[in-house]
Amino acid sequence: MDNDQLWVTIHRERGRLLELLRSLDDAEWDRPSLCDGWRVRDVAAHVIASSDYSTPGMLIGIVRARGDFNRLVDKLAREQGGRPADQILARHERQATSRRRPPGTKPQDPLVDVLVHSQDIAIPLGRSHPMPAEPARDAAEFVWNRGFPFDARRHHPGIRFSATDVDFTVGEGETVRAPIADILLTMTGRTRITNEPGTPAP
Repeated sequence: MDNDQLWVTIHRERGRLLELLRSLDDAEWDRPSLCDGWRVRDVAAHVIASSDYSTPGMLIGIVRARGDFNRLVDKLAREQGGRPADQILARHERQATSRRRPPGTKPQDPLVDVLVHSQDIAIPLGRSHPMPAEPARDAAEFVWNRGFPFDARRHHPGIRFSATDVDFTVGEGETVRAPIADILLTMTGRTRITNEPGTPAP
């Protein structure tokens, strides 16, 4: 998809996530997410706050985190996740159609963020939040070629991923066939997949 289509998709998925967040009760906001050590509220705050990050702010944060990017992200998510839910929702409402993104990232990064983090919230809560297949394919292709922070190629050697619902095949080795949403979640470290039941062996 071109850049405008990409942002339309990101904004649509942010809107869908906002509707999911609006439906949560107080207990659900504090439930664990799929992100290790993060509550639902931490993920919700993180996924939209990234549109506010500035280059000076990130540089200062990296220095304070002693050069550890993951430590910085974790610190910011926990701080912002500690805010009341209505403040997190208000930020989503303000930033849902923003095209700003953190320094050093590409336009596809916010797409990966909203697709994957929506599942980080929905799956442990048992909520149905289907991931759109075509955007998920674009996100998976980007992640496969991205390197940091997922390093999907390095973490999945000897595996050939093949989607069952869209045209997508990457990697070399034993073929694993699954829906593209499951492939994207596996590439980003959320789940481990095996061939779909009834799928012929390669």
